[in-house]
Amino acid sequence: MALANLEILRAKTKEKAYRMSDGRGLYLWITPTGGKLWRWAYHFGGKEKLMTFGRYPDVPLALARERHFEARKLLATAIDPMAKRKIEKAARMAPSANPFKSIAAKWVKHWQCGKSSRHVEYVKRRIEADILPHLGARPIAEIEAPELVAMTMAIEQRGARDIAKRALETTGQVFRFAIAHGYTRRNPASEIRPSDILKSTRKVNYARIDAKELPQLLKAIEVYQGTPITRLAIKLIALTFVRTSELIGAKWAEIDLEGARWDIPPERMKMRTPHIVPLAAQAIEVLEMLRTLTGKSEWLFPGDRNARRSMSNNTILKALERMGYKGRMTGHGFRGLASTVLHEKGYAHEHIELQLAHAPRNAVSAAYNHALYLEPRAKMMQDWADFLESTLRGGKVIQFRQPEGMARQTAPVVAMES
Repeated sequence: MALANLEILRAKTKEKAYRMSDGRGLYLWITPTGGKLWRWAYHFGGKEKLMTFGRYPDVPLALARERHFEARKLLATAIDPMAKRKIEKAARMAPSANPFKSIAAKWVKHWQCGKSSRHVEYVKRRIEADILPHLGARPIAEIEAPELVAMTMAIEQRGARDIAKRALETTGQVFRFAIAHGYTRRNPASEIRPSDILKSTRKVNYARIDAKELPQLLKAIEVYQGTPITRLAIKLIALTFVRTSELIGAKWAEIDLEGARWDIPPERMKMRTPHIVPLAAQAIEVLEMLRTLTGKSEWLFPGDRNARRSMSNNTILKALERMGYKGRMTGHGFRGLASTVLHEKGYAHEHIELQLAHAPRNAVSAAYNHALYLEPRAKMMQDWADFLESTLRGGKVIQFRQPEGMARQTAPVVAMES
């Protein structure tokens, strides 16, 4: 049973010290002399440890519970709360030791130039959540490779292998910055590789259905019982086959309905170069419907809980799961479907790759390539939209437009029936 303030006030001394439990290992230790100490018994590294949170009534019940809660959060991420407390105390006594936290902040300020605000905020959150709890208070010149190993393995134990790998890479970047500016002489992150620590995983392609299953999926999207905004988001990603991150971060300022194009700025693209998405008539229809729902927002797809931010990255995936496609289809899967179908229908490989934003790019060609083959790409996107529409209706024969530079097809494209 949890303690109550009145119960603590009435607690009397006994011949021997005794405890009054508040739950989850937290208890009040009452000594024969009348002292009342907050203690927490926990296990770390196979050993039982005892941590104190102060003396009652200097530390009241509510504050003791707060300190206990924070300590348990650290323990849940494989950090020893007592060890962290000692490190922080040592750092406070030696403010000139250049703690990792202050150097990391300087690195972020230097590194963020030219990066998208979304990416910068993500990296900041990852540093605060995954790196600083382990290394933040440590003098950067004293950090050794085993400490980085412990940090990386603790993150992996949460089932976050990719985040663990990125945390190690980010830590190495901070150390290189520190070396360049004279805060330390070596980079312990360079002495280890992720493969030395993390379990190897087999790369798995994004799940996607076969083309023959497309009619049923399109019908499921049409009758989806979730929010209209989510349904329109899935329809638009099917019509444009952009990456999920590019879709959910879309802003109305990027959309030119009269010009039938969507201009995605470089900071939102994986390749950090601008990208043009020609809009088919069906895509424009979706956008016009969407504008009645979200046109007053900055975002095409504002978040349900916070309209000042865009839709969650998992919204489309979860919607597909509710339709019965868990493990079988993702938002990214529409890219693979479009690539397969369009290649089979004879469209130029370079046109498809440019529209997928797969084409190799460099600083010289980036500004040119994004608008390359725009006219045939626009025709291709309209044909793709017509194909989806015909497939949804079931069995209607459509004639794909003549791909640029290709011989006329000898047979029409027939939409597959469900």
